[in-house]
Amino acid sequence: MYGELCSVKEITDGVRAVINSKQEQLSDAEVLALIEDYVLRDHRTEGSSFRAKGELINGIFNITRKDLDILQPYADDKEVSEIMVNGIDHIFIERKGKIERLDLHFEAIEDLEEIIRRLAAKVHREVNELNPIVDARLEDGSRVNAVYKNVALNGPILTIRRFPESRITMEDLLRIGTITEEAADFLKILVRSGYNIFISGGTSSGKTTFLNVLSEFIPRDERVIVIEDAAELQISGIENIVRLECKTSNVQGKGEINVRQLIKASLRMRPNRIIVGEVRGSEVLDMIQAMNTGHDGSLSTGHGNSTEGMLSRLEAMFLQAADFPIDAIRSQIAEAIDIIVHLGRLPDKSRRVLEISEIEGYQDGKIMINPLFKYIINKTESISDHTSTGKLMQTGSKLKNTMKMEMNGVYI
Repeated sequence: MYGELCSVKEITDGVRAVINSKQEQLSDAEVLALIEDYVLRDHRTEGSSFRAKGELINGIFNITRKDLDILQPYADDKEVSEIMVNGIDHIFIERKGKIERLDLHFEAIEDLEEIIRRLAAKVHREVNELNPIVDARLEDGSRVNAVYKNVALNGPILTIRRFPESRITMEDLLRIGTITEEAADFLKILVRSGYNIFISGGTSSGKTTFLNVLSEFIPRDERVIVIEDAAELQISGIENIVRLECKTSNVQGKGEINVRQLIKASLRMRPNRIIVGEVRGSEVLDMIQAMNTGHDGSLSTGHGNSTEGMLSRLEAMFLQAADFPIDAIRSQIAEAIDIIVHLGRLPDKSRRVLEISEIEGYQDGKIMINPLFKYIINKTESISDHTSTGKLMQTGSKLKNTMKMEMNGVYI
């Protein structure tokens, strides 16, 4: 792991003993100096290269002073967006959209468990065999999910999703080809005019990022309530904003605050718009009702494989919350959501807007969908890895519900 050295654990234990023997609180610089002195004097490092010693010094410093131990260099790497640990021997990262396996491993299960406990403690959570799952947000905004060994068969599982420090803009999405300028201009008008927009897509398709980008176009004089399970959105430029985050129960099983409760509370805060980071379950009932009670311009996201698939999932989640007739559910969904933007991840790992559709209404037992833009694959151009290029194109259909635009002085 650290070049030519093979006594990592013994040297680390020796360094820890020296640190623990100190009575005063040591700074990071003092600990680093102590580690350097110990490693360079230790007979077990004699004959090792300068590079190997440097790797060992940095590694021991991460183990003793940083929360993520051997994972710390990748947590500090701004190009790494996700760290995935499947037990002690299988560690993967996502860098620049591509997943790669690291030539790295933990010495023992206890080392990985200690990282998980340390991360849980930072957000005042406890993880053990009675509470084997932790899902939380760290101070830097990273999203952490950990599963204890009594649930995960291949050992403790740790997943850390990191978000870019600088906010991605519509110009960035245009530059990398996620959306076309024509579609982007159309969505800007929709957001400003107060259309209720729902963003669907699979895992890691860019839903949260796209919601962030659309929020740029919310008029600055509006009051916005943001509700999230774990805070991920980076909405800026709006002064009158309220951010609400769910709270998990404590060790005694008390104190939980869920999305449904926060949506209900938000209705008493005089919101112009309500943004729900992601809809996963019965909270869809409250979100749909909020959209149907005058909170135009609301935004949300959800997991779906297509526009039609997302609507079916919304129906299923609605049924979890209330035993309503299916006609009533579909009618409420069709009345609440004006536009669905569906995102996807192509085989070359790029993220694209695949469809922008209008929800026309409910008729003859079906939610009527009017596709406005669709991603068309160019079958004549193939890339070497057997994927195809394409472009988001207008379908030729026109937006039917233009009332909100016209009320804002926009005519198409």
